[in-house]
Amino acid sequence: MSKLLEDILVLDFSQFLSGPYASLRLSDMGARVIKIERPVIGDICRTLYVSDVKIDGAESTIFHAINRNKESFVADIKDEDELEKIKKLIKKADILIHNFRPGVMQRVGLGYEAVKEINPTLIYAEISGYGEKGEWKGFPGQDLLLQSVSGIAYLSGNEADQPTPMGVAAGDILAGTHLVQGILAALFSRFNSGEGSLVQVSMLESLLDFQFEVLTCFLNDGYALPERSAVNNGHAYIAAPYGIYQTADGYIALAMGSITLLGQLLQCDLLYKYNEPTEWFDKRDEIKLILKEHLLTKKTKEWLHILEPADIWCSDVFDYDTLLKSDGYNVLDMEQMVYSGNKNIKTTRCPVRVDGEALKSDKGAPALGQDTLMIGKEFGL
Repeated sequence: MSKLLEDILVLDFSQFLSGPYASLRLSDMGARVIKIERPVIGDICRTLYVSDVKIDGAESTIFHAINRNKESFVADIKDEDELEKIKKLIKKADILIHNFRPGVMQRVGLGYEAVKEINPTLIYAEISGYGEKGEWKGFPGQDLLLQSVSGIAYLSGNEADQPTPMGVAAGDILAGTHLVQGILAALFSRFNSGEGSLVQVSMLESLLDFQFEVLTCFLNDGYALPERSAVNNGHAYIAAPYGIYQTADGYIALAMGSITLLGQLLQCDLLYKYNEPTEWFDKRDEIKLILKEHLLTKKTKEWLHILEPADIWCSDVFDYDTLLKSDGYNVLDMEQMVYSGNKNIKTTRCPVRVDGEALKSDKGAPALGQDTLMIGKEFGL
């Protein structure tokens, strides 16, 4: 287990994905994370089923994946006595994380200014859906909704397709990642100043930053909207051949490259006339349509054996089953077993390596309130 953040205590009031993802990463780096959960229900993510897979027929797999290596302390922060216990914990903590809607923590007496009085050295870190200001601030910070208003859904799919969201909770995970970056910077600053900080991230800002490349194009191109390819769209601002194409037995991905060279390597006479790089964008759908038909004539491996030695940027297209059987996946050792009571859960590990060593821990997610008594004794609550 990593000791990078040893002796750093995190109180995590957050639920669902964005905040718990941030505390997960801090835990992976050696911090001690105590989840503050409400009685009976706990983190709603305990029953957030993203598939029909449940652990022991009850709790969700996603809860166990994102809350491994944490402790659970149950408290009703609307109860005055329970709130006093939480304030005692805050006095000892280094970091506090929450992802409630703006105003919720202030109403229970745990807003930043109040907490700063309790512990001036605390790093107070919060995630919102849309920020602290404006008419959207009270809207639910749900990932699909954020992807929808951020513009990102208009980048995937072909020109004629409806807006297409990413198949993962990109807003949640990016916001959690950005919050950790801010927390680590604030911790470094505290070593010099001795003072805490307020770190704020919104899911909308995280998704906008995620699109910095395409948004910068839009902002500097006369506000011309991105135009998805009508054929095998891969990127609204990149010329042919960029995209994924069907082959005789599967699919092949082609990134940026010379159409002239592709025509020669693939022995595709119809591509020879496109010898001006400007045409590769202006006539990209014509070119992609030719490639679409031509690439159906051979199997994926046959095309790869031609293109890879010529340093053409290309790859096979795997589903999860194929990926997990590949050497490229297995050499990374991305899986780990975590143990929670009598439950064994296979999940992914932290992607960070330090001094060549992957950051792993086999401690699973806690049962609701399993650490309440122990924490109460330890901190004299």
